[in-house]
Amino acid sequence: MKAPVNIAVSGAAGQISYSLLFRLAAGDLLGQDQPISLHLLEIPAAIPFLKGVVMELNDCAFPLLHKVVVSDNPEVAFKQADYVFLVGATPRGPGMERSDLLTANAEIFSTQGKALNKVASRDVKVLVTGNPANTNALIALNNAPDLSPDNFSAMTMLDHNRAKNQLAEKCGVLCSDVKNVIVWGNHSAGQYPDIHHARVKGQEALSLVDEAWFVDEFIPVVQQRGAAVIQARGKSSAASAASAALDLMRNWIYGTDENDWISMAIASDGSYGIEKGLVFSYPVTIEDGKVSIVKGLPINDFSLQRLRSNEAELREERNAVRHLFGSEG
Repeated sequence: MKAPVNIAVSGAAGQISYSLLFRLAAGDLLGQDQPISLHLLEIPAAIPFLKGVVMELNDCAFPLLHKVVVSDNPEVAFKQADYVFLVGATPRGPGMERSDLLTANAEIFSTQGKALNKVASRDVKVLVTGNPANTNALIALNNAPDLSPDNFSAMTMLDHNRAKNQLAEKCGVLCSDVKNVIVWGNHSAGQYPDIHHARVKGQEALSLVDEAWFVDEFIPVVQQRGAAVIQARGKSSAASAASAALDLMRNWIYGTDENDWISMAIASDGSYGIEKGLVFSYPVTIEDGKVSIVKGLPINDFSLQRLRSNEAELREERNAVRHLFGSEG
């Protein structure tokens, strides 16, 4: 029997985590021969609800679930964590400006970054899904100076999956027939889903759809998909977000398909002229845990304008919370 791997999840009593935890315990991330210990983090007020989730996990009698740790202390939850899903974040409430949301979450993610720096595995993989995800990841990594920025990412995989599905539906094919879609920039309504480099059954995507559909339907549908889900079901995306988090982490651990890439928000190295250090979504390939930005793609003026818009948005977010960065910020 292998030694258990520690997986930490924040916001563990929330909707996304409810969809995520049972799949983790069933082996959907690490396979059917890898025991896991779940380290679950919540705010004190939510601990009673989380205990109910733990009861359900126990009642499933998962053979791979070695142990469940429940805590409101990130240093306890993140101790020796190998994989971390930072799902919990302060939601935007009535009358809150985006700057208020940024400030509230900056305090959470600066604390969590310091805890990760202190107690997590040095090879930890940290995936931020709590919004505003890119800037929350930036805050966390800037408060973890003893960890590499390469240990952190923010999730645009849900947007990537949404983009892939929209293109597949339009072309009447399976999602597996669609390769090399990209979501650039910020996980926000300003993100840029791009199919200039996408292929459908080996054909250039833009040879199969008209430009008006791409600009007037595809882009806004992907950008506003989260709002559309809320309008339809009265709640925000949960199962699809959990599934995308698993997709991203699996790719990060095991690598991407050799004939495809994924979208992943990582610390910019300056590629495509984006300011170095911003957490920006790029097309990436992954091999042996190493994430590489797909370089050298031709970027037309239409796309360039949207990349720059996302960069400006992320700079503005960064500047609003920079005072809560650690010494490395």
